[in-house]
Amino acid sequence: TTDAAPAWPGADVAALPVVPIRSGAPAPAPALVTPQALRLPTLGVSAEVVPVGLRPDGEVEVPADVRTVGWYRYGADLAADAGSVVVVGHVDNTSQGPGAFWGLRTLEVGDPVSVQASDGSTRTFTVVAREQWSKGEVPLDRVFSAGGQPRLTLVTCGGSFDGSRASYRDNVVVTAVEQS
Repeated sequence: TTDAAPAWPGADVAALPVVPIRSGAPAPAPALVTPQALRLPTLGVSAEVVPVGLRPDGEVEVPADVRTVGWYRYGADLAADAGSVVVVGHVDNTSQGPGAFWGLRTLEVGDPVSVQASDGSTRTFTVVAREQWSKGEVPLDRVFSAGGQPRLTLVTCGGSFDGSRASYRDNVVVTAVEQS
């Protein structure tokens, strides 16, 4: 066999520097830290948390079982440096009775909320606000914000029930921040 010719005439291949070769694959994304269980000790509530997305009509999915709540998987997770970790749940259902968020409208500023996370940790939050808006007036850009201080946002129905639409007229939104 014949040795390969140098890259250019007169070049000493052994004298050339070693150039590291790196993979062109992107670095793996950091693992999400997702909510797995939610506790509202003031209300005596403990609920499983499942990931939810959007329905075909663009509304946020809510778990069918009223005892289960849903983490909005297109928003922030518990490891996010900013934004709202949104958890939604039913207030009640005619066939299943009161839901996990039945008493959400009674939470007060200062009440604790704890979340068991997928990384095995338990995060403790403190309620800083409870608000209620008619469904058309909810500030969705704020509730589902990817910016601002990291926070936990709990959302359910509230207000009076509109039998003609089989829906509550309002939404109750509770905001909590993690204790340091």
